[in-house]
Amino acid sequence: MTYTLHRGDALTVLKTIPDQSVHAVITDPPYNSGGRTSSDRTGRTARAKYVTSNSAHDLANFPGENRDQRSYRAWLTELLTEAYRAAVEHSVAMVFSDWRQEPTTSDALQMAGWTWSGTIPWIKPASRPRKGGFKQASEFITWGVKGTLDHSRDLYLPGYFIASQPRKDRVHITQKPVEVMQQLVRICPEDGTVLDPFTGSGTTGVAALREGRHFVGVELSDHYAAIAERRLQAELTQDDFVLAGPEE
Repeated sequence: MTYTLHRGDALTVLKTIPDQSVHAVITDPPYNSGGRTSSDRTGRTARAKYVTSNSAHDLANFPGENRDQRSYRAWLTELLTEAYRAAVEHSVAMVFSDWRQEPTTSDALQMAGWTWSGTIPWIKPASRPRKGGFKQASEFITWGVKGTLDHSRDLYLPGYFIASQPRKDRVHITQKPVEVMQQLVRICPEDGTVLDPFTGSGTTGVAALREGRHFVGVELSDHYAAIAERRLQAELTQDDFVLAGPEE
């Protein structure tokens, strides 16, 4: 398996991806949730939004968290339009969001040309409780298809996931469980290419390589791009070792 990791702005890089060259788009963009006022949007960093304990004090911020909902939808629509162009027929796009942004995410997906096909809940048992109300224990994966699903594949995937966000040894504020991502990348045909315009620490890429898929990623943060590069290289090295076997 191979991977390519671009360092730069997602929209700028996506415009250079060739037409019909990827087979699935799986991404976790900066949600831009909350921030009803301008001061909220410009004064709160990603760390302030997502980190509530000292356990993640050494995790770096990531950019792109200061858009209001209207500009977020316009921006996401443009990104998903470029992804649609780069995808082959029958490709699936999967976009993470929270409860605030799930409706506008489904709007952007459809405005970009994808046929909205469902919303998959990711239930996080370890999420913190809310005094006087319901626990916010879920994120959502909005998904759609270019054209129609490939019904020739003998593929059956779950409609929800239950897994806590990694805590021990995590390297990104919003890092996703690799076991969940390994199931998601199976929507891509074997030996196909998974595109992630917001690579972060590289979990989608690691999952793709483990499942026998190629990977193309984009990451704006130099800090997280370096982490993703190390994780992807380590995965390739591990694969080479397993394929070749230990020297005798």
